[in-house]
Order: sequence, then C-alpha cells, then structure tokens
Amino acid sequence: MSTLHLPDTVTAYFAADRQGADAVARCFTMQGVVKDEGRTYTGPDAIKAWKLAASSAYAYTSVPLAVERHDGVCLVTCRVAGNFPGSPIELRYGFRLERGLIASLEISA
Repeated sequence: MSTLHLPDTVTAYFAADRQGADAVARCFTMQGVVKDEGRTYTGPDAIKAWKLAASSAYAYTSVPLAVERHDGVCLVTCRVAGNFPGSPIELRYGFRLERGLIASLEISA
C-alpha cells in the first residue's frame, strides 16, 4: 500500500474537518472560498457556517485515496461515508493553496 503525500495544508484541512467549523475556517485565507453543492462561501464566517450546516445535517468521514496536481490545484479524491443518501461516495476536493493556507476549495463528485 502506497502512502499519499499531501501538502501539509491539505493534511491540516482533513484533520480540522474532524474537529469542527472553527478549525476548518482557520485553514483558509481571509478571502478563502469554498464551492460545494452548487453554492459558494467566501470568507471565514461563511466557511464556518457552511461547515456547521454540513456537520449538523450529516455525520461523515473522509478518507483521501489519491492525489494529483494540475495547474496549481491539488486534487484529492476521497471516499466519503456517512448517514447521507448514496453513501459511500467518492468526491474530489480541489485545493488552491496560498502561503500555507487554502485560498479555494471546490468539492465535486
């Protein structure tokens, strides 16, 4: 079994995802953007609210399976399992990093 080599910032995001909304929001720049399920969340307060809503709606775990890098994007494929319809599912997390923080994250199927 090979080990994934994720950037430290991405590893920190997945650790923060298990800790809660405040921890997740701290992973982003002040102008950070999350795109998920057709909606866009900009800035720490919006990102925190996004994470709070997702956590209150579903219990889930994300396990990174693969990582690729294309045009400045770190693309991580994860198996996401939880109490939501269609579980488990593979999602792609596209991270753009800036000075040790996440500038943008786009989550797609």
